[in-house]
Amino acid sequence: MRNSLAATTLALALVAFLPEGTLVSTTQAAPAVAAVGSNRFGLPDFGDLVEQVGPAVVNISVVQEQRFGNDDNPFANDPFYDFLRRFGVPMPNMPGQQGGAPRISRGIGSGFIVSADGYVLTNAHVVDEDGAEVTVRLIDKREFKAKVIGIDKRTDVAVLKIDAKNLPAVTIGDPDRARVGEWVVAMGSPFGFDNTVTAGIISAKARRLPDENYVPFIQTDVAINPGNSGGPLFNLAGEVVGINSQIYSRSGGFMGISFAIPIDVAMKVKDQLVTHGRVQRGRLGIAIQGVDKELAQSFGLSDARGALIASVEPGSAADKAGLQAGDVVLGVDGIRVADSADLPRIIGEKRPGTKVRLDVWRDGRNREVTAVLDELNPELGSTVKPGGSESTTGKLGLKARPLTGQEAAQIGLSGGLVVEGATGPAARAGLQRGDVILALNNQPVNSVEQFRQYLDRAGKRFALLIQRGDARIFVPVRMD
Repeated sequence: MRNSLAATTLALALVAFLPEGTLVSTTQAAPAVAAVGSNRFGLPDFGDLVEQVGPAVVNISVVQEQRFGNDDNPFANDPFYDFLRRFGVPMPNMPGQQGGAPRISRGIGSGFIVSADGYVLTNAHVVDEDGAEVTVRLIDKREFKAKVIGIDKRTDVAVLKIDAKNLPAVTIGDPDRARVGEWVVAMGSPFGFDNTVTAGIISAKARRLPDENYVPFIQTDVAINPGNSGGPLFNLAGEVVGINSQIYSRSGGFMGISFAIPIDVAMKVKDQLVTHGRVQRGRLGIAIQGVDKELAQSFGLSDARGALIASVEPGSAADKAGLQAGDVVLGVDGIRVADSADLPRIIGEKRPGTKVRLDVWRDGRNREVTAVLDELNPELGSTVKPGGSESTTGKLGLKARPLTGQEAAQIGLSGGLVVEGATGPAARAGLQRGDVILALNNQPVNSVEQFRQYLDRAGKRFALLIQRGDARIFVPVRMD
């Protein structure tokens, strides 16, 4: 699967980027949709379904102004470029040109209204642009400036809010009841063509994509193209069962394989983003691998199932619970772990601090192990606080996570945050991937929430104590 998808799984463009000047939108149940009938040729007729659900599907346009300084100019160190510039030769559209116009990037995507008071679901990659202006356009041509309530990159789900009431909203379906071979309908804005409808069948369920452990994708053969990202996937009852998110393609266009995020996964993310401003996931602290027939036989299992623990992170929830390398996790709180990929999703859906009962196979017999979950790598700046105002961590442009117990032991620290990415003020201050943040204004930092609290009180200028390699240095940061 990994090798074949590497041939090119494209995130659906999934915002589609258009040329300059191109113009590019309490759950309320929609009216019941009659069963899809047949036309006079004996083929399915989706007309009534589209009329019923269409008003809740929106077009989303994203406009971002990108300014460049001289440091961003790829030709700045070119002697010939400098020669022409010195003699006044005009260099139009060159990044970094003094007085030059900023570059405007435009993207389009799709979404759908999930509540009458204006909450909209779409893909995270559609709106994940710092400082971007997001506009939601309804089928009746009304346009609203949208607030990004929050995004979750791990599931590629984003929640928007528009200032409107009594809006048409979709009905949420149950993806577990969807069957392979069942007809489904997609609506969205491929290549900017609003309110486009395509149909097909569910090709497979619970697909795992490379480096994706938290979404059991619905695979379909519905025609999905750039611009369809974030749009709904309906069953024949007019219920949303998924969010169209990715395609498999060697050309960049539709090739008969597309993937949707199950709506139950998306709604759990939505609830956390609206309530808490970010998504919290449980974490055991183990490395796992699949159990094939040979491994099952060697461990005395009757069938090949479960998740085999390859290693346990020192100091983690799993370590404290007494889990060991060689244990096979067969279930969590009564939920069967049929495949190793099931375990991260099941644990990730639980909140940190939750006590879980693990059905573990060890030494030829079942054992019950109780563990209290840690939090999975929180990301700073990846979400926005409830109400749509940008969080201070988002303004800082920092993506970080707590040190694991093993990492802390290796570098001789008791705690800190590992920098995984830096943009904006954090990048300008010189923070780099791999730096460990130890303190903010001499206040020791051990958790993401603690860092957020210190940051909220720090003002426009503060100093971070970081460890880079073997050296400890203070880094001044300016937010303005």
